[in-house]
Amino acid sequence: MATARYYGTGRRKSSVARVYLVPGTGKVTVNKRDIDDYFGLETLKVIVRQPLVATSTTDKFDVLVNVRGGGFTGQAGAIRHGISRALLQADSEYRPTLKKAGFLTRDPRMKERKKYGLKAARRAPQFSKR
Repeated sequence: MATARYYGTGRRKSSVARVYLVPGTGKVTVNKRDIDDYFGLETLKVIVRQPLVATSTTDKFDVLVNVRGGGFTGQAGAIRHGISRALLQADSEYRPTLKKAGFLTRDPRMKERKKYGLKAARRAPQFSKR
């Protein structure tokens, strides 16, 4: 019998994570590196594992992630979103738990575009009376 692979795409800001859940022991691999090597901050590792902890499936699945774009925080959020979507494919009974925690909602906040006449999105040039 072929091993089951559950897939979920996660996005946040400009980061896109392709997440595969494979039955295993709970090992998390990000871009072919261990999660401890990839993310320096402990808070980011906690963010990534939140959906697994909420559904108490931490030791049931190995997580294989391919993530690109954005910074570390955006990537961690994208991975969390992807894991949540993949867990839904594994078992749809996790939906109320994940929905209540807010892990299924894609964070719509993006960088605001720069406007003409300004130095940044809202930053105006310095005012001088003379």
